Amino acid sequence: MSQAAIWAEHLHKSFGAVRAVRDLSLEVQHGEIFGLLGSNGAGKTTTIRMILDLIKPDAGVISVLGGPMSEETKALIGYLPEERGLYRDMKAMDTLLFLAQLKGLGQGEARRRAERYLREVDLWEARDLKVEALSRGMSQKLQFVAAAMHEPDLVIIDEPFSGLDPVNTQVIKQLVYRMRDQGAAVVMSTHQMHQVEEMCQRILLVDRGAAVLHGELSEIRERFSSNTVEVTLQGEVASVPGVRHLERRDGGYRMLLEPGTAPEDVLLALVNLPEVRVQRFERVQTSLEEIFVQVVGHKVETGEEQPREARR
Repeated sequence: MSQAAIWAEHLHKSFGAVRAVRDLSLEVQHGEIFGLLGSNGAGKTTTIRMILDLIKPDAGVISVLGGPMSEETKALIGYLPEERGLYRDMKAMDTLLFLAQLKGLGQGEARRRAERYLREVDLWEARDLKVEALSRGMSQKLQFVAAAMHEPDLVIIDEPFSGLDPVNTQVIKQLVYRMRDQGAAVVMSTHQMHQVEEMCQRILLVDRGAAVLHGELSEIRERFSSNTVEVTLQGEVASVPGVRHLERRDGGYRMLLEPGTAPEDVLLALVNLPEVRVQRFERVQTSLEEIFVQVVGHKVETGEEQPREARR
């Protein structure tokens, strides 16, 4: 069996007449950030809960950290759910100490790590505040620390940047990158496509419970690349061989290529034009949001995705 951090094959899960997950397979490696994407109702949370053994699949096989879920395995996992669940009447420091010891850390080590992480996310001065007194962003950072401070081998983070300003978003990103660099497998479920494009190496796009895109993000973006280039140059051009349409844009040109025309051929034609000097030539990449729309047929939606039966 694969020694991937997560290995799942042919997962199925229904809640009454609702088929939440249909024949879903995925593999997540150590040392990568894996994007789990999908719109409202796609089946992401159901998949995560099956991986964590919170609910059982109707069919399929799941291996986490080399085998079936056990109490020992659970201690090696960090989980940041979209529905936050800290104890509101506990102090921030006490919350971290309690949760860290549940994960197997001794009291002394738990206190050392709690201080280090609280200082790192700028919550040290709030350590004696109750959770209910924290702002949304502060509470978000605290819950992230709770999921990360035992330094798990696998961490699953659902909407990790919700409620964070750009500065604190960057703080959390650096913690995620550090976990990845230390060999942890990170599964990130988010509606923020630009964060996925920046952070993830591979993705799984789920729609109506089934996988519709799965693999290396760079290869997926190349597969959906547009047949358009943007050029900045000195001089004027009225037509270029292999270009179906060109228009002025932002001090340069945007060129739609003929089907079958390679961007390199257009660049060579431009370089050979008299009195023209190419300063920038760039293929227009299709964004992940645009790919999502092409594949699924609508923009990504936010909000609760689970049928009521799944949240019991």
